[in-house]
Order: sequence, then C-alpha cells, then structure tokens
Amino acid sequence: MLHDTTEFSYQRENSDAIGITKSINSGRDKAGRLRSHTVCGILMHSSLAVTTEGLPLGLTAVKFWTRKKFKGTAALKKKINPTRVPIEKKESIRWLDNVRQSTELLGDPGRCIHVGDRESDIYELFCAAREAGTHFVIRTCVDRLAGDGNHTIADEMDEVSVKGLHRINVRNNNGDPDESVLEIRYRSFASCRRSESRSAIPR
Repeated sequence: MLHDTTEFSYQRENSDAIGITKSINSGRDKAGRLRSHTVCGILMHSSLAVTTEGLPLGLTAVKFWTRKKFKGTAALKKKINPTRVPIEKKESIRWLDNVRQSTELLGDPGRCIHVGDRESDIYELFCAAREAGTHFVIRTCVDRLAGDGNHTIADEMDEVSVKGLHRINVRNNNGDPDESVLEIRYRSFASCRRSESRSAIPR
C-alpha cells in the first residue's frame, strides 16, 4: 500500500470556494519588504494498492482537505511542544485514517505493508498499524530512542551489517548513465515514544 500526498493548485481571485494550501514568497516590493501570497487549491492524500510485482490494483483510500481546516495549528505549536498537540488536530491524522481505511477495505491486514515517506514517521501511526494487525515500511525522520532507551535507532543500525545491495540505473547531472548502489540493512527492535522531540536525521 503506497501512501502519499498530492497538491492541486487553481487560479482563482477568491479562494473561499475552494480553499488554500500554503503561503509562498512573492519576492520583494519596491521598499525591499518581503511579499507573500496564498495558493488556492486542495490537497489529496491517497493510498494505492499494488502487488509485490508492482501491478497497481487501485485506490483504497482518498482524503481531501485544505489548510483552512487546520488554521491555528501552527500558532498552537509555537506555544506548546508539537508532540503534545493531539493527532486529531494535525494534518498528520490523514496517515492514520488512510492506513485504517485501506486495511479494513482489503480485509487481510497480515498481508498488507503500508509504505510512506518521512512524513509518515509518526508514533501514533505505529500504534494504529499494530492495533490493525498490519505492517509498515517508512523513511525515518526522527532518531527515536530504541530498545532500553539508552541509545537511538541510528545507533542500532550502525551495528547492523549490510544484508544486500540493490543497484539502480540513474543519470548524473550531465544526463549520462550512472549507477547508484543502495545498501540494505534491517533489524527488529522496539521504539520509545519519549524520543519524539529529538532532532530529525537524514536516513
């Protein structure tokens, strides 16, 4: 199950009928002050079921929204620890909703593997997947505490030997054929929620 978000932008003088997605920099005015304008549009978080061979089976969940629905959340995060804001008040709730809906629709949670980018590195999603009896693969965003809580996920993975290599044909900046080698490592371990406030690390 592949999960990701798509943004649709529209040219409208009045965005009220559709909604807004974000505010972007419009450069500087004659006085040198920064200008910005809001982008009219909607966001779509979709879940696509595919087989292990890559054959698409269709969408299993779709969620539409605009940033107006979560207006005020950013200001709230400035006052309190973002990890203390209820997941229901964050846009991140879309990940949990789609995982639950997709798993329920297919009716065989043990065979499902939900795949997401670093935005899906959410502790509540881990809990939701476990409650549903399903599985997930995500890109790490937060270097969480692991095991007994005295070390992190990165520490754990540094101790793991390379299990395999996956070679990918790509093109370099000049457009010439090149090859990228992906190291594959894996290990089972427990993650601790109290590490959510740690800094993000590239993985």
